[in-house]
Amino acid sequence: MLKKWIGKSLFKVTGWKVDAGHNLLEDKQVVIGFPHTSNMDAVRSLAFFASLEIPVHTLIKREFFEGATGMLLKKLGAIPVDRTKGSNMAQNLAREFQARDQFTLVLAPEGTRGKDGVKPPIKTGFWQIAKAAQVPILLMLSDSASKQGRLIGKIWPTELATDLEQIAQAYAAFGVVLKLPEANKD
Repeated sequence: MLKKWIGKSLFKVTGWKVDAGHNLLEDKQVVIGFPHTSNMDAVRSLAFFASLEIPVHTLIKREFFEGATGMLLKKLGAIPVDRTKGSNMAQNLAREFQARDQFTLVLAPEGTRGKDGVKPPIKTGFWQIAKAAQVPILLMLSDSASKQGRLIGKIWPTELATDLEQIAQAYAAFGVVLKLPEANKD
């Protein structure tokens, strides 16, 4: 109840609204968000789901989990991640999805912000996780123009290139341009 109140209050105080897209929500899902322009996007994302009373999880580098900070991060739903090659992150998270009745993983894929105005292609780890877990990918938008946090679509992962094109088209409808990785490079 307190999280819901805090989430709704944050949106109200900042003049933002929640467009939940309840018809898109599942018991298990990977949620990706674009555009990612500042750390406030993460705060709004957490407030968005708190206002809907949906517990969420996110991935944070394992180095941040030392001491008391680690306990707090875990309490907030953070999952430590080993970002080295060969860590089998997608398979490990697929097991997390299988072990729970409800599980929402919220991610801001790398590649949403670029240095010197040059955006790199988005990373596709979110797709690998959703595919391995056999859960949908929900598309979240931080819509600054209308001051709304909203869900704008859902896809079930089938084929990477096709799915990325669908994701790019969904965001393009809201003026968000995603740079996609070249075939077989990501």
